[in-house]
Amino acid sequence: MLTVLGFAMIATFLVLIMTKKMSPIASLVLIPALFCVAVGQGAKLGDYVIEGVGTLAPTAAMLMFAIVYFGVMIDVGLFDPIVRAILRFCKADPMRIVVGTALLAAIVSLDGDGSTTFMITVSAMYPLYKRLKMSLVVMTCVAATANGVMNTLPWGGPTARAATALKVDAADIFVPMIPALAVGLLAVILLAFVLGRRERKRLGTLTLDEALVTEPEPETVLVGAGGGDRLTKAPRGTGTGGAGGADIAEGDDEEQEFKGLDPDRPTLRPKLYWFNAGLTVALLAAMILELMPIPVLFLIGAALALTVNFPRMPDQRARIAAHADNVLNVSGMVFAAAVFTGVLTGTGMVEHMADWLVGAIPDAMGPHMAVVTGVLSLPLTYFMSNDGFYFGVLPVLAEAGAAHGVSHLEIARASIAGQPLHMSSPLVPAVYVLVGMAKVEFGDHTRFTVKWAVLTSLVVLCAGVLFGII
Repeated sequence: MLTVLGFAMIATFLVLIMTKKMSPIASLVLIPALFCVAVGQGAKLGDYVIEGVGTLAPTAAMLMFAIVYFGVMIDVGLFDPIVRAILRFCKADPMRIVVGTALLAAIVSLDGDGSTTFMITVSAMYPLYKRLKMSLVVMTCVAATANGVMNTLPWGGPTARAATALKVDAADIFVPMIPALAVGLLAVILLAFVLGRRERKRLGTLTLDEALVTEPEPETVLVGAGGGDRLTKAPRGTGTGGAGGADIAEGDDEEQEFKGLDPDRPTLRPKLYWFNAGLTVALLAAMILELMPIPVLFLIGAALALTVNFPRMPDQRARIAAHADNVLNVSGMVFAAAVFTGVLTGTGMVEHMADWLVGAIPDAMGPHMAVVTGVLSLPLTYFMSNDGFYFGVLPVLAEAGAAHGVSHLEIARASIAGQPLHMSSPLVPAVYVLVGMAKVEFGDHTRFTVKWAVLTSLVVLCAGVLFGII
């Protein structure tokens, strides 16, 4: 009964948000509450929610202060050189822009934190997508899938969880998987190329490249504008770069609203560039070395960044207010997700769903349990947290495999194949940073991304099998 209700709850949630019948926050709260009553445990709803909130509170705190920190770093111009480099590569070509998105997301993902990756990637690429009227779900799809592949780094989380759950060395899991993960990353870049070609075809022939070739003034190619003067201006007709030569109107409210990478913004602090760069490197190094809990690191980092860059109190309040929308949206979504995960775990639905799936595996598949684990990692890491899968389900799969001579290492390696799909799960807090900053509906992102993320995960799994790793 709990198995059926668990799957029904997840299916109801996904259908409602993908059809836009309910907002993600409302559905994350109301759907599990109704199902909790349906299983006869309504009296314990409060306990389940408080437990879920307690579990996700550190994540919510980390996201709040991370958004403030990286928001300030974006304001003061720390990432402007990255944007310039991306602009030089992209040249207002939709195909190059999408490929650039994949490369940027993969590079920034080296820090092991999805929220950081999405904040930097969206901040750098959003102006180009808006300026050229490109599909924003393409950006969120490519960024999430690239980050999913890179999320398998030992300090990214899943690999460490698998190593802990099965009592093996994380390096023994990750290092042999590098060729398969490299193939997965190439698959993401190929996906970006295909989607970029599709965007180029949809938008028609761009005129901005020609303008850049014929325009002698190099200063017309500036940060965040994809060519032209700045985000809020439309110089000489072609400087804003549209589709088929079409320009964005000077009075476009949505364009004027986004000024985060305006090269003339008053929040720039060029004299403090190396301080901010050093602070960011030190913060990421401390995070990788686990010197302190991540929420504490971002709390201290945000306080330092605000104090040094904006010593006047009114300026600090203005910066906090500027990023308040993102903070509220993301933290609100995380706490709403706590209701969903709290009910899913507290009622025992997750445990029953996992047991049912494991029990449904035919005995003849025993010698192939590594491949079975890789396939199951796709739906299981999408419908439950990494903690639930790696600490609850993976040991059961590993024991089933051991009975047929399949080593724990093979099971562990196969278990990380589903991470490209996992990063678009409604239970991953970082995905709300991505869709929130990109101004994309979560349902639209899910509907567009899931098929490509599944394909990427299967590519990683198949490559692991072909290379003899799994």
